[in-house]
Amino acid sequence: MSTREQAESHLRALVGSEEARLHDDQWAAIEALVVRQARSLVVQRTGWGKSAVYFVATALLRGMGAGPTVIVSPLLALMRNQIEAAERAGIHAATINSTNIEAWQQIQDQVAAGEVDVLLVSPERLNNPTFRDQVLPSLTETAGLLVIDEAHCISDWGHDFRPDYRRIRQVLTTLPPGIPVLATTATANERVTTDVAEQLGDDVLVLRGSLDRESLHLGVVQLERPEERIAWLAEHLDELPGTGIVYTLTVAATQEIADVLRARGHAVAAYSGQTEAGERQALEQDLLAGRLKALVATSALGMGFDARLGFVVNVGAPASPVAYYQQVGRAGRGTDDATVVLLPAWEDREIWRYFASLAFPPEDKVRATLAALDPEEPRGTPALETQVELSRNRLETMLKVLDVDGAVRRVQRGWVSTGRPWHYDAERYERVRAARQTEQDAVLAYVATDGCRMRFLREQLDDPGAADCGRCDNCGGLTLPGGVSDDALAAASQRLQRPGVGLAPRKMWPTALAGMGIDLTGKIRTPSQEGRAVARLTDLGYGQQLRRLLAPDAADGGVPPELVEALMAVMKDWSATWEQRPTGVVRVASARRPQLVADLADGLARTMRLPVVATWALADPSVPPDAGAANSAQRVAAVRRRFALEEHQPLDGGPVLLVDDVVVTGWCLTLAAQALVAAGAGPVLPVTLATQT
Repeated sequence: MSTREQAESHLRALVGSEEARLHDDQWAAIEALVVRQARSLVVQRTGWGKSAVYFVATALLRGMGAGPTVIVSPLLALMRNQIEAAERAGIHAATINSTNIEAWQQIQDQVAAGEVDVLLVSPERLNNPTFRDQVLPSLTETAGLLVIDEAHCISDWGHDFRPDYRRIRQVLTTLPPGIPVLATTATANERVTTDVAEQLGDDVLVLRGSLDRESLHLGVVQLERPEERIAWLAEHLDELPGTGIVYTLTVAATQEIADVLRARGHAVAAYSGQTEAGERQALEQDLLAGRLKALVATSALGMGFDARLGFVVNVGAPASPVAYYQQVGRAGRGTDDATVVLLPAWEDREIWRYFASLAFPPEDKVRATLAALDPEEPRGTPALETQVELSRNRLETMLKVLDVDGAVRRVQRGWVSTGRPWHYDAERYERVRAARQTEQDAVLAYVATDGCRMRFLREQLDDPGAADCGRCDNCGGLTLPGGVSDDALAAASQRLQRPGVGLAPRKMWPTALAGMGIDLTGKIRTPSQEGRAVARLTDLGYGQQLRRLLAPDAADGGVPPELVEALMAVMKDWSATWEQRPTGVVRVASARRPQLVADLADGLARTMRLPVVATWALADPSVPPDAGAANSAQRVAAVRRRFALEEHQPLDGGPVLLVDDVVVTGWCLTLAAQALVAAGAGPVLPVTLATQT
């Protein structure tokens, strides 16, 4: 039996069909890996069969006595589906990721004993000190094949760059000669393809196919207001084929939209990176089994190998056509037809700007981080926060990049400096920023185009075969209703306009404050009570009004009547839970919006017939309003310098309302509450117009 015949025999076992045959490009990739032990990059559309390539190659290589295949993949759902598919073909697969820590040692023992054919690892594991230093070296020595799934993540030109993936370049340099490497992606334009191929090394076989998705019918419905978009979805969800995904840009939107849809009788659930791991898996199974019509999800949801979805709807557009192509590619796998709808929003651009603000930090912040690190004594990110004004997530992402660049190294108790020279490549970072802006402009062009939508996306991916699809709304292959009924609009408006968001109190002081000369550690002994805000700034209902009111360039003034009405509704609901009615109001002074905050606090005091008993006043106006906002330790230090409690009358031990316009980090209200309780106040009840989270 020839090698190709053996390969097709393994393929039939994998897919469970005696009719299965390899595409020519699939065979070309398998031949390169198995016969020539070469390195290959496969850029093919979702559903083409990239996973079949590495599973069939694994079966052939294991039959030849090779070691296990190591697959680096960021999609946990895909990992689970791939393990199930591998088992059908007699391939024993296991995974090491953040959800099965308790099983790591057992799996590592099985790998060492030769009992595992395929090991799937998440990219974060590549720089876990224990895995990197104790497991990875022996794994790369004995591996039969290395697979890099979602390989566009390697490139910082890609829409979904992940610093952890850049460590794969280091892994490649340590691989013994003769171990083949396969990189796969469905979403790489020419620039990303070239970048990834260069990182794989010399003489890389690049197999790039057509990125047309023949089952997809693309369309756009433009509606002005958030309630119209949600009403459209609520009214037409049951008309969409099969089951599917409703993608949103924020966690808050998943919850809001799912709430509206459930109120209209739809079987849906919210899904995001904040969803507990076990619940995620259960929700995915409910969707695949048809027990749910849809999951309302952020991009944290990446359905895998066996997903057969009839539709994808995006409420809000991703910031890149390539990211959008990836998300809509979740539909139409194993189905002849699937409907894809984009409901774009003006506020998308505000969310894009927020994510763009998390780009690689300016040079002074990077240099400050390097200066704060010691070659011998490890420092964790909480300790670094006291010296570098960056959020923890942004700080950790930057450290990962510096690790890849060789300037720092992650060890058991944190990070150390390597002492190697490091160059801040400002020109490259600016080119990446400009590329991101170009991608955002392209999304707006996709919404506005009267040409073929699939052709537009394929051209964004530099697909040379891009042609009109004949299936999208502009080609005449899809007709979507453009309006909503009064009933659906009224129902959506009522749900979205219901004000009230809880403000959870801070419960623990930031670690390492002692290093800043601040004697605050451990549990906060006198935290404020849970407070209330009218809405999140990211919400679809009142969030839009609050974003305009609190915009940096907005004029200062009183609270608009509609927000006063919303606040009163919140106060009415909230007051039913109080054990004791407040006895006073406390203002938080504001340099940016003094009229707004004063009107808010004084208006509450008048309405509730309470005295304004104190002000959390500006003691040092030279400290900027946002000083330290990037991380908790810096923010605590800045708030302590900026504010001091100013009592207008003695505090009587009763509850007080602590009034501010917006909560960003929560530390201003936390320190105000601490000062109030120390001065004799009872429970502190924060109330604001908005919260950023």
